[in-house]
Amino acid sequence: MNVLIVEDEKGLALEMDEFLSHEGFTIEHARTKKTAGEKIFVNNYDFILLDLGLPDGDGFELLKALKNLKDRNDAVIILTARGAVDDRIMGLEQGADDYLAKPFSLNELLARIHAITRRKHKLESNEIAVKDFRINIQNRTVHYREERINLTKKEFEIFNYLVLNKNRVISRINLTEHVWGDVLEINSDSNFVDVHVKNLRKKLSQFTPVDWFETVRSIGYRVNI
Repeated sequence: MNVLIVEDEKGLALEMDEFLSHEGFTIEHARTKKTAGEKIFVNNYDFILLDLGLPDGDGFELLKALKNLKDRNDAVIILTARGAVDDRIMGLEQGADDYLAKPFSLNELLARIHAITRRKHKLESNEIAVKDFRINIQNRTVHYREERINLTKKEFEIFNYLVLNKNRVISRINLTEHVWGDVLEINSDSNFVDVHVKNLRKKLSQFTPVDWFETVRSIGYRVNI
């Protein structure tokens, strides 16, 4: 999943980047309110980790601006040294999904990300069943019945994202944004998304027909289950 870290404390930002990258997340950074606002306006994110005390403004202003954008589902976790109950309440009332006061455990941050993902997609556990396939969003594994399928990191991210958004047509741009990050840095004429999807389909179809994994012509893809 695609994560934007909005944090001006460089050491903490790098710690979160290293930890979450190791867990398979795609990470972008913003150290100021201005930079974060520009990124949020252009890109969609699965998660925004938002510090309130930014050098050029208040994180609450970013949260409010995000919630005023149409058709946005970015989950927001506020990360701040502010421990006051009023700040926590204000953040949640303005639309934040969770709140962690500094210092915090990176493992707790990861657990809260998984909990929000389950809640957001109405999952009862960290496993998603797709026909006879099982996706574990925490361990980042895919099994067909009892046999594990060897997917690359990007193949897993594509499959996971399409399944979390089952029965919805996901455009190539949207898929690229959530799996690779900033769309401005990617050549829109490239067919690398189609190549990854083709390889993913080939691996899945070795076990069973996957006619429910659809290509929607000129738009993108859909897992229709």
